[in-house]
Amino acid sequence: MSDSPEFENRICEPQRFREAVARLPRPLVFTNGCFDVLHRGHVTYLAQARALGASLVVAVNSDESVRRLGKGPDRPVNGLGDRMALLAALASVDLVTWFDEDTPIARILESRPDILVKGGDWHPDNIVGGREVGSWGGKVVSLPFLHERSTTALIDRIRSTR
Repeated sequence: MSDSPEFENRICEPQRFREAVARLPRPLVFTNGCFDVLHRGHVTYLAQARALGASLVVAVNSDESVRRLGKGPDRPVNGLGDRMALLAALASVDLVTWFDEDTPIARILESRPDILVKGGDWHPDNIVGGREVGSWGGKVVSLPFLHERSTTALIDRIRSTR
């Protein structure tokens, strides 16, 4: 018996991702992001995304990928392993993987989601993988924010109280 909690089994290395996704029920929902400091906006968004299908897959930017996004020299605050573990522990998330590239297009093509989701700050026409998902009959959805939260704003607020 392993000492690791069950949710750790929902974390999947990219090289095993395609086979892990094949075992998930459809319709499959896919989303991605940094999820650096998990907050109410994130968990609400993920619950909304999961409600659109039978399974939710989350692809997380690697630490290096986050740095290339220009969020600041000290980002991410939490390393990839910690960010993925928190996501995997959420009831709404069925599988978590990562990507080192600037976009998650490889994970999108490997999983062939039925529904591709991003937050309300993304117009559906600008969502990476949207054209591809549409080509196999899938949907692209931009979910409006129910809670205006931002990791960057949260970090700034913490720093200003020092």
